[in-house]
Amino acid sequence: MADHYYTANPQSAHDERTVQVEALGLRLRFTTDAGVFSKDGLDRGTELLLEALPPLAGRVLDLGCGWGAVGVTLAAKYPGLELVMTDINARAVDLARRNLAANGARAEVVAGDGFEAVTGAFDAIVTNPPIRAGKAVIYGLFERARDFLAPGGALYLVIRKQQGAPSALKFLREIYAEAEVVERGGGFWVIRASMAAE
Repeated sequence: MADHYYTANPQSAHDERTVQVEALGLRLRFTTDAGVFSKDGLDRGTELLLEALPPLAGRVLDLGCGWGAVGVTLAAKYPGLELVMTDINARAVDLARRNLAANGARAEVVAGDGFEAVTGAFDAIVTNPPIRAGKAVIYGLFERARDFLAPGGALYLVIRKQQGAPSALKFLREIYAEAEVVERGGGFWVIRASMAAE
């Protein structure tokens, strides 16, 4: 059976490749590998998520960072961010660290399932959630995110419409003060969810 990209220790044979990514006005170079999400380059959902983000400041979490498409891009664009990147996949964590170094960017990269390896509050949590892990897993992540948002902070996520974006939006509206679609494109929705600022 093939590894899922949310496997802690992928067993698939390595197949490293270099991909070029253009996002947020930057041109970056990444190493990807088998056993991680979107090994062929920047997927459309992640691209749309990056485009939809407002200018970020403060402390930011890239939840499920993979090889670093979101986190490395944000670290390069906003060098003043206190950025934390986390993934359950050890191969992805290694790639994210290497890709930060290769692009002259800084962030803390930690291995862990969901929020288990992070502490403190974040001004923004950004994720392209592991849809194939199932609704129970991703909805659990959406709920846990509330405990890690600073007052006025927001969760940003991307989901393909046909993979449950409308039902995810409904769920988020039940557990957050606000949830709205901030961008649509290529069948994907980018959703922003936030609690009331204290």
